[in-house]
Amino acid sequence: MPKDDVIEAEGKIIELLPNTNFKVELSNGHIVNAYLSGKLRLNNIKIVEGDRVTIEMSPYDLTKGRITWRAKN
Repeated sequence: MPKDDVIEAEGKIIELLPNTNFKVELSNGHIVNAYLSGKLRLNNIKIVEGDRVTIEMSPYDLTKGRITWRAKN
């Protein structure tokens, strides 16, 4: 999928799941299952409940996403 076909959204981590998966509540109220992107995984960026994150979603499946950025508090 080309990079320009993704939908970016901001949300908040509400639950930690096994294998670095997370439940993210978007600003519009939807809940999405998300996983860490490669750069966050390689650099051992820790994400905990309550963190604000930016995720990318495919326009074909809006229930899954990839966490690309953790906001600095």
